[in-house]
Amino acid sequence: MRLAGRVAAPVILLPVASAAVAQSIPSKFNLPPPVTPIGAQIYDLHNLMLIICLVIFVAVFGVMFWAVFRHRKSRGAVAANFHENTSVEIAWTIIPVFILLGMAWPATKTVLDMKNTADPDITIKATGYQWKWGYDYLQGEGQGIRFVSNLSTPRDQIEGAAPKGEHYLLEVDNPLVVPVGKRIRVLTTANDVIHSWWVPAFGVKQDAIPGFIRDAWFRADTEGVYRGNCAELCGRDHGFMPVEVHVVSQQAYTEWVARQLAAGAASDTAGATAQGATPVPAAPTEGVAQSAPANAAPAGN
Repeated sequence: MRLAGRVAAPVILLPVASAAVAQSIPSKFNLPPPVTPIGAQIYDLHNLMLIICLVIFVAVFGVMFWAVFRHRKSRGAVAANFHENTSVEIAWTIIPVFILLGMAWPATKTVLDMKNTADPDITIKATGYQWKWGYDYLQGEGQGIRFVSNLSTPRDQIEGAAPKGEHYLLEVDNPLVVPVGKRIRVLTTANDVIHSWWVPAFGVKQDAIPGFIRDAWFRADTEGVYRGNCAELCGRDHGFMPVEVHVVSQQAYTEWVARQLAAGAASDTAGATAQGATPVPAAPTEGVAQSAPANAAPAGN
């Protein structure tokens, strides 16, 4: 009984201890803290699967090592001589089935929620290029805004001539900007090879494939700056293709949209004047013209 107690104790305590460690040091030993509903579901699902696997691991190896210790040769143990045990075989078939069903239910629910991109407040197309991202605001507030997002880490840091900054290889010149608490649909595609748009804190990782449109969604409930990467090996500068998303208040987002659209209208007017044409005023939308900035990304597939 004492040995059985020593075997059972880790089964109960190890998952609890591991969960406590994961919560206390999330940045090193767990997924990053989620800021979206989908991210929270993935985070909870990850912890649940980890606990189930730990319980199975400790139980199986605990019984195995107990059997080895209890029936060792020095104690005069004699091997049993039997061919089968129907009850044991039924048990080790039925129990794993129920374990798998218990794991499949929340996993399936999470996957279905991840794929439900209906009723977005804003739709943005993210086009992967070697090695940058192009963003097109297709629907919702900000419609018509287009720009390219390039790595902005200084070259001397990359070459080792200067100390590396806090956000080394995770900073861009034109970040994606979205309002807090809004449902954002992201359409992903690529212009050359396969890329992958990935922001860990959002729980979003969607491949960008030339000639195909894939989609994902997120709703960031906390303002802040969130960073990610291209998560699909895409050539020489794959590691120099970060994603940076600024989640801002609704007022700040509206002001950003106005600046972007005004800059686009001014750029179009300047371009038309340079060509000797009479600029045509753009139709105003809430006092701000809708047009694309001069540094717009070329249309993706």
